[in-house]
Amino acid sequence: MQAAEEPKQLTEDFLQEPHRISALLREEGPARKVRMPRGLNAWIVTGHAEARAVLSDPRVGKDTAQVRRLFERHGFESGGDDAVRALNGHMLNLDPPDHTRLRKLVNQAFTSRTVSRLRPRIEQITAELLDGIGDAERVDLLPAFAVPLPIQVICELLGVHAGDRSSFARWSNTMLAWSTPEELQAAAAKMHAYLVDLIAEKRAKPAEDLLSGLIHASDEGDSLSGEELLAMAFLLLVAGFETTVNLISNSVFALLRRPDQLAALRADPSLMPGAVEEFLRYDGAIHLATLRFTTEPVTVGGVEIPADEFVLVSLLGANRDAERFEDPDRLDVTRSATGHLAFGHGIHYCVGAPLARLEAEIALRGLLERFPRLGLDAEPETLRWRESALVHGLETLPVRLR
Repeated sequence: MQAAEEPKQLTEDFLQEPHRISALLREEGPARKVRMPRGLNAWIVTGHAEARAVLSDPRVGKDTAQVRRLFERHGFESGGDDAVRALNGHMLNLDPPDHTRLRKLVNQAFTSRTVSRLRPRIEQITAELLDGIGDAERVDLLPAFAVPLPIQVICELLGVHAGDRSSFARWSNTMLAWSTPEELQAAAAKMHAYLVDLIAEKRAKPAEDLLSGLIHASDEGDSLSGEELLAMAFLLLVAGFETTVNLISNSVFALLRRPDQLAALRADPSLMPGAVEEFLRYDGAIHLATLRFTTEPVTVGGVEIPADEFVLVSLLGANRDAERFEDPDRLDVTRSATGHLAFGHGIHYCVGAPLARLEAEIALRGLLERFPRLGLDAEPETLRWRESALVHGLETLPVRLR
């Protein structure tokens, strides 16, 4: 049956209290029509089983050209200027067969076996960053550790120069936040220009990095156009660090609010791989999966969503669904958290998931070993989450190291 109720208005509280509001929405049903804080009408899915089904349903598309058309039909701007559109034309915003072709080109770079070879370098970067803050009594863990670690890893993997990384991180943060159109377009223009120059440099002087490899594949006719190469570089760079930044910081924040779980992890470090899965479930790095739309009527949780409607999947909401996880609001580092949707599901499952898991495991183990008296240096309720419906991460994370 189709729901007849009016869209439920969501406010900015949806960004600051996503778990509470997702729970309220889920009480009304696993799929509910809402009006987002900035006015977009969409269906939001908060139930685990329903979210998993939607994420793998071929009737729920992501094609960027169709999204622009639907935005215009809904009375919204169709997605920014040329730079924004060029950067967003990546495989995460495409349906098969284009998505299949592009995904195949990068899959080998992010397999668990391939990523495991990066362990010594990630451990080295982690140790260097911890050495850098070792004499401090208090730090903001985000700029001191959680941000630079994954940025350095992904930039080295792709071949981005060390001096350019802070600018890149700043542009990325602006593009993923609820910035003004002017701020978004300015950041996108700088990002676009930078990547154009970087690709030209790598084409002229190839190196042993992933971006040079993708350029070589393109030049050899392996189905990657210049526009696709640009968008792919943007996706891998942004997704390659944003998710991990928030995974590391959210995990530390969760542990410092649960001393019993912190103690359990310290007592048995072998729990760390499973604990990372629980951190992903409990307070993952992505709130709403990237925008989707129905290509025909689709029934979700007994509710029929008509064709040409926007659909948002709350990964945070799905991972706190009591129908799937017992006592879901409780952090438990001994829990078997398999089946969480923090990295999505289906053909758009995060290609960088093995790398994010490895970085988080190394980072958290190193941090806890180095600072046995690590503690939160602020009241938890005073910390704010980033103004983004996509990424779920703290603005600051002040901690005491001793």
